[in-house]
Amino acid sequence: MNKKAILLAGGAGTRLYPLTTIVCKQLLPVYDKPMICYPLATLMLGGLRDVLIISTPKDLPMLQDYLGDGARLGIRIEYAAQPKPEGIAQAFLIGADFIGDSGASLILGDNIFYGRLDFYREALAIDRGACIFGYQVRDPERYGVVEFDEGGRVISLEEKPKQPKSHYAIPGLYVYDSRVVEFCRKLRPSARGELEITDLNSVYLKQNELQVKLLSRGMAWLDTGTQTSLLEAGNYIATIEHRQGLKIACLEEVAFRMGFINEAELERIVDGLPKGEYREYLRLVCAEGPGENHPEPSF
Repeated sequence: MNKKAILLAGGAGTRLYPLTTIVCKQLLPVYDKPMICYPLATLMLGGLRDVLIISTPKDLPMLQDYLGDGARLGIRIEYAAQPKPEGIAQAFLIGADFIGDSGASLILGDNIFYGRLDFYREALAIDRGACIFGYQVRDPERYGVVEFDEGGRVISLEEKPKQPKSHYAIPGLYVYDSRVVEFCRKLRPSARGELEITDLNSVYLKQNELQVKLLSRGMAWLDTGTQTSLLEAGNYIATIEHRQGLKIACLEEVAFRMGFINEAELERIVDGLPKGEYREYLRLVCAEGPGENHPEPSF
């Protein structure tokens, strides 16, 4: 797998006003952790260790202060600015030097996935083409929508259609081969002045190189772009954590279970944490041992 990871944490967070007047949207709490922990954990659980975080010039210092260079988690984090929100696909142009000759996976900073991530790891193993995902929702008009023919083949992609042709929304998680930057350079801004991710996906679709994996009913996909969805996501995370006694998107645990850091490194992290529930939880994780002694994770 030769793919880089981009975490797009841009936008002004206007739908979350006035919360975003005091802190960057991606640092708002989703129950017990900042929002950005959840998409970053998804990338790490996919095995990706080179991450570019793209955000606004105003918010980048706060994100850098929180996550640093990623070394403590056994990953490498770089940062880049998106001065104006000119489309999701613009992230690949901003990150062109970072991506180089590799393929790339992009995740949106307000998307949360919980469940077995086999579908994502399988997508990351694809050498040529692109892979996106489909998730059944009640209100597909809020999202990009994928349409299938009777044989299950993708026949169209639409961005926030007034009359959706299916109930399958496209979550904010994408996987592309090494041609992604080349294709993005040929895109033209849409009527709203943005480089649309749907247009990029359509390029692969026209070449018959776009795969769509449908997420099962056992997989949870949440976005946190409004006050209501932020609250619902927090309640969901709280319910699972209280029931299981396990934390979701605990980055230090993910790094340890994935073998990015060893037991001694985790112990040093724990020793530097303030006293409290989070520290005690990681102390238990350290005592349990690494991933091979632990069931399939949904961190």
